[in-house]
Amino acid sequence: MLYRLLKIAARLALPIFCRKVVINKPEVLHSAGPLLLASNHPNSFLDSVILDTLFEKPVWSLARGDAFRKSWHARLLKRLYILPVYRTSEGVENLTENYKTFEECITLFRQNSIITIFSEGKCINEWHLRPLKKGTARLAIRAWEEGIPLKVIPVGINYSSFTRFGKNIFLNFGEPITATDINLAEPEGVRNLAFNAKLEEQLKQLVYEIPKNATAGQRKILFIPVPAWKKILLLVPAAIGWLTHLPLYLPVKSFVWKRTRHNDHYDSIMTGVLLLSYPFYLLLITVLAAGFTGCGWYLLLPVGIPFTAWAFVKIKKQ
Repeated sequence: MLYRLLKIAARLALPIFCRKVVINKPEVLHSAGPLLLASNHPNSFLDSVILDTLFEKPVWSLARGDAFRKSWHARLLKRLYILPVYRTSEGVENLTENYKTFEECITLFRQNSIITIFSEGKCINEWHLRPLKKGTARLAIRAWEEGIPLKVIPVGINYSSFTRFGKNIFLNFGEPITATDINLAEPEGVRNLAFNAKLEEQLKQLVYEIPKNATAGQRKILFIPVPAWKKILLLVPAAIGWLTHLPLYLPVKSFVWKRTRHNDHYDSIMTGVLLLSYPFYLLLITVLAAGFTGCGWYLLLPVGIPFTAWAFVKIKKQ
């Protein structure tokens, strides 16, 4: 129930949080399992949220194991369709827990589920594909050895910014990798290398390569022009949206930035905090309007205020 409610909320919020989502193969979003989404990892848990929100069916995700240290955290995350993967940096003694996660993944694949795995392992805010870890290959090959007709879809997630609100997102899907693409009779190390070579070959075409300081290159690839008529049409509601949302946006931004400016989680946490706090902000404004006015126009605010936010995001500076 919690997962479904958050997915509905995320789908409603996506047009406000993201200015434009460009998808090269939108038909993939209606895929059935068993499916493994092998993605790059530029933007912390926002990567999972975007894929989960856009896919028609529920999507499980593999996340860093240190988030599961407390038992109630682990229970909550599992209810949100998230499973742990431990790295050596999170304690060598925890690596054996990965076998349990892999077994759960195999069970989910048998139930025709969809799982996201971040093949680079670590999140870094950059437009660059990093070397792939072996986890994706091991999980996929294990499923094929079990006779599961798993398809692995390479996914490239590209953001126009890692700090600006209302960004463009370019979601690129590759061609499926199946058991017929790998010689399962080869030794494990050879199979893993062959799988990663095929996955990397596709991801290099799906993940944008742009130096961080190459402003002209970023604009050329990530900028989406806005028609003049749209700017004129949305100018007034956009101005209202900017003024209306400042009391929420500025305190949240200050709070999150102080705690995340030294890591790559600012954008994800900012989005998460706004997603959870926005309904309460709308409720507060509506209640205040009801108390200070005698007419019923305040009943339009739960729809009108998000519309002004949408208008602002559509024409704001990219």
